[in-house]
Amino acid sequence: MDLDYEESKFKKLRNFNGVMGIIHAVQGVLMLALSNDFSLPIQTNFLKFDTLMDTISPVTETIVEVPIGPAIALFLFVTAFAHLSVATYGYRWYVRKVNSGINPARWYEYAFTSSLMIVILAMLTGIFDIAALLAIAAANASMNLFGLVMELHNQTTEKTNWTSFYFGTFAGAIPWVIIIMYFFGAILVNTDTVPVFVYVLIITLLIFWCTFPINMILQYKKTGKWKDYLYGERGYIILSLVSKSALAWIIWGGTLRGA
Repeated sequence: MDLDYEESKFKKLRNFNGVMGIIHAVQGVLMLALSNDFSLPIQTNFLKFDTLMDTISPVTETIVEVPIGPAIALFLFVTAFAHLSVATYGYRWYVRKVNSGINPARWYEYAFTSSLMIVILAMLTGIFDIAALLAIAAANASMNLFGLVMELHNQTTEKTNWTSFYFGTFAGAIPWVIIIMYFFGAILVNTDTVPVFVYVLIITLLIFWCTFPINMILQYKKTGKWKDYLYGERGYIILSLVSKSALAWIIWGGTLRGA
C-alpha cells in the first residue's frame, strides 16, 4: 500500500469535509436571514370532563409554536459542526475509524439532523401531536443507529451480516408510512389544502432517503468504486448535502420567503 497515496486521499477527504461544513453553515445563516416568522404548532390531545354536558370530550391544546426557519437552520448548523469537527480537532480519530470501515460521527449526526428533518416534513403534512412526532423522530433515529450497529457488527464478521440493515430499514420506513398516510388523507379531504411545494418535497425527500441505503448496499457488496470505503464515505457526504439543501430551500421557496 502506498502510504503517501493513502495520506493524500485522507487529506482530500479532510478538505472535503471542511468545505461541506462551510457550505452547510452558510446555508444556515442564509436561512435565518431570509426566512419569515412562519411557525407550526406542537400539540397535545387529552380527554376533558364537560360538567355542563356531563360527558367526556377530546381537547387539543398547543404546547409550543415551532418557527420553521430556525428549525431548518438548526439541522444545517449541526451538520456543519459535525463536518468541521472531523476536519479539525477530530481528524485523527476520524482517520482511524474510517480506515477500519466505520464512521460513528456520521450516524450520530444523522440520528439528530435527519430526525429533525423528518419531523419538519411530518408537521408540513399536518401531524402536530407531540406523541406522534416523538415516535416519528425515535423511529428515524433508530434507523440511523442501526446503521452504526451495521458498521460495528461487521467489523468482526468475515461475511456481511445484514440483520442491522433490515431492522434499520423497517424502523426508517415507519415515519414515511405515517407521513404518506396523512398526505393522502389531506388530498382525499381537499386537494386544495395541500400546497404544491409539499408534493415536491415529499417526492424529492423520499427519493433521497432511499439513496442512503443504496450507498450502504454498494459499500458492503463492494461494487465498483465502492470497494474503497472512502468512496462510499464521500457518497454519504454528498447525499447529506443535497438532501438537506433540498429540504431547506424547497420549504423556503414554498412558505418562508418574504421575511
